[in-house]
Amino acid sequence: MTRIEKTLNLENVDLLNLLGFNDVNLKPIEERFSSTVTVRGDKVIIKGIIDEVSSVEKIFKEMIYVLNTTGKLDRKDVETIIELTQEGKEIVSDGDYDNIVLYSKKDVIKAKTPTQVTYFQSVRKNDICFAIGPAGTGKTYLAVAFAVAALKKGIVQRIVLARPAVEAGESLGFLPGDFREKIDPYLRPLYDALQDMLPSEQLRKYMESGIIEIVPLAYMRGRTLNNAYVILDEAQNSTTTQMKMFLTRLGPNSKAIITGDITQIDLPAKVTSGLVQVQEILDNVDGVDFIYFNKGDVVRHKLVKDIIDAYDHYNNGGSKG
Repeated sequence: MTRIEKTLNLENVDLLNLLGFNDVNLKPIEERFSSTVTVRGDKVIIKGIIDEVSSVEKIFKEMIYVLNTTGKLDRKDVETIIELTQEGKEIVSDGDYDNIVLYSKKDVIKAKTPTQVTYFQSVRKNDICFAIGPAGTGKTYLAVAFAVAALKKGIVQRIVLARPAVEAGESLGFLPGDFREKIDPYLRPLYDALQDMLPSEQLRKYMESGIIEIVPLAYMRGRTLNNAYVILDEAQNSTTTQMKMFLTRLGPNSKAIITGDITQIDLPAKVTSGLVQVQEILDNVDGVDFIYFNKGDVVRHKLVKDIIDAYDHYNNGGSKG
């Protein structure tokens, strides 16, 4: 029989809880299969005949899923996973596992459409990635998930999320309330995404300590961001000067994602959008990539895609029909 070796990367995984005290969670696998399992650093190496190695790999993926979504895993859980896997009843498929971005407090966040998968791959490869397309395609939500995953892995030490506050003229001065109350309406979507991904108490601590910052774009001027994941959302509402300013904040060991929809520009008519201009300026720069989403990538309510279609039809001179 042909013997093979397979290596599984253990990203976003608490090894102690995965393996159990004295590797107790590995015992059911060792008892059921003749394949050998070796853990080295953040990798699991499985050696054995083809069919067994494939089964053990699937069991580990299920174990990781259960641990990261429920926060616990014991020997009985592993035994149940083995039984279900042997019966062909998988919780997460291989394709799903490969596209998982983050294990959140509720479930997993993964790339679902072909463009989202390309987005995921691009962010892994490039230090600056632009995600451009209509609402509901997951541009911002996935960007925040990428950043949180990198923070959890220790790849970066902080996350900075920015948005232009165009409607308030960036000064925000005429709005009632203190600084936080003035900017909250413009930054709320970023808070919402973070609240989906992190336990409330952990998010509060991160915000209070400055590990996670959410700021208006105007407040990024003069800063250098090292060891950080930096996200600019609604970038179509940044001016050309602001876009250059944001991109030049990037320091060593930092990544930036810029998201926006160039069909939804709220700037004055004579002001050029930084997101429109930058596509021409940085088109051929190594380490910078542009990902374009379309209506087929909409992952919100099914009506969102129909609404986008209807507006496109109207704006192209179509009648009510």
